[in-house]
Amino acid sequence: MESIDTLIFAGWIIPVVPRQRLLTDAAVAVRAGRIVAVCSRDEAQRRFRATETVHLPDHALIPGLINAHTHAAMALMRGIADDLPLMEWLSEHIWPREMRWVDEDFVAAGTRLAVAEMLRGGTTCFSDMYFFPDVTARVVRETGMRAAVGLIFVDFPTPWARSPEEYVAKNRDLYRTCPPDDHIAWLLAPHAPYSVSDELFREVGTMADEYDLKVHVHLHETGIEIEESLARFGERPLARMGRLGLLNQGLIGAHMIHLEDSEIERVAAAGCGAVHCPESNLKLASGFCPAARLDEAGIALALGTDGAASNNDLDMFGEMRTAALLAKGVAENPEALPAPRALEMATIEGARVLGMEDRIGSLEPGKWADMTAVDLSQPETRPLFDPVSQIVYSACRQQVTDVWVGGERLLAKRRLTKLDWSALRAEVADWQTRLIQPLET
Repeated sequence: MESIDTLIFAGWIIPVVPRQRLLTDAAVAVRAGRIVAVCSRDEAQRRFRATETVHLPDHALIPGLINAHTHAAMALMRGIADDLPLMEWLSEHIWPREMRWVDEDFVAAGTRLAVAEMLRGGTTCFSDMYFFPDVTARVVRETGMRAAVGLIFVDFPTPWARSPEEYVAKNRDLYRTCPPDDHIAWLLAPHAPYSVSDELFREVGTMADEYDLKVHVHLHETGIEIEESLARFGERPLARMGRLGLLNQGLIGAHMIHLEDSEIERVAAAGCGAVHCPESNLKLASGFCPAARLDEAGIALALGTDGAASNNDLDMFGEMRTAALLAKGVAENPEALPAPRALEMATIEGARVLGMEDRIGSLEPGKWADMTAVDLSQPETRPLFDPVSQIVYSACRQQVTDVWVGGERLLAKRRLTKLDWSALRAEVADWQTRLIQPLET
């Protein structure tokens, strides 16, 4: 018999790859953080001798969910200035608070809060775009999470840097001194077409080529963004990305709402990735992403929550359900984005968009053992005819009981194993006291 670290028996195993495969009363074997086998109970019992055996007869075991677009530290701003348009919300409420309060301690506390929430909701990897990315990376490593961390660029001063030149210098230095590892991948994260100049975008393109990094940017998020681009540059943002040499397989467009048919064709031809953030888009009234059309065009399409300040949660179960339902309404087609596809968008498609599909996103031998266990025995998910449909349309994140990242159990029976919630709660309360103070006029 082969010696392994962990053997997990589950009522249902949904590997995601190959598509629509479903195993009942099966097992996943893990050694040195990676999946060794996904097999039947009988084969697992004959083949493996495990240090730890976990029995989850009422659970579905799925790949860890991937939140492909968020701003983790902004979890500390959850509920500030709700129900406002995007640019008013940003310019009058969020950006002033960031200039006053954001520092390394803010980012550390906010990221820990986000990681706690995401793990309790079955998310094992997230793609981040925020200030002090070095602090975000440190918290990710400390908590055992996995992340693609964006090196941010904007034209205006922020707590992270005071000028475009300083953004470039800091990001270059950080990439050189803090190389990627099993838990951290790096992305380049120019904020948006309305906040990054042509010159700075060109520098981002140079770094992308030099370091072979993907470029993660808010793109075609609002109608105002389109209007401003036409007024300033005489072209729509996507055309501008093409002119600047960024419209290629390395580009990840977050939101991607206001797209013409010709632009969808161009994105597909270039091999760009897209991240759909349905609930944030709805809350900010940014518009409806043509998700079904993007999917039909063959564009790699992931799911993200955006930040908890504009969502107001980091719940990927909610995003799957909303994405599937919204796509049907927009397309006026009940077959648009069926449940299995929504689950793929939250797992393997997220990995594909981030360039991590060889490591995570599905339960396959050789990949990291990033796994989420969902209790399907609850009233909300019974009777049980189709586990995938129940997960997408009926289950809630509170039914996640156990989560592994790289074979390490970071959530055990709803308990966080590496985060002290009592201490973190006190830290969050302290930040709430500060952030509630009136802004200076």
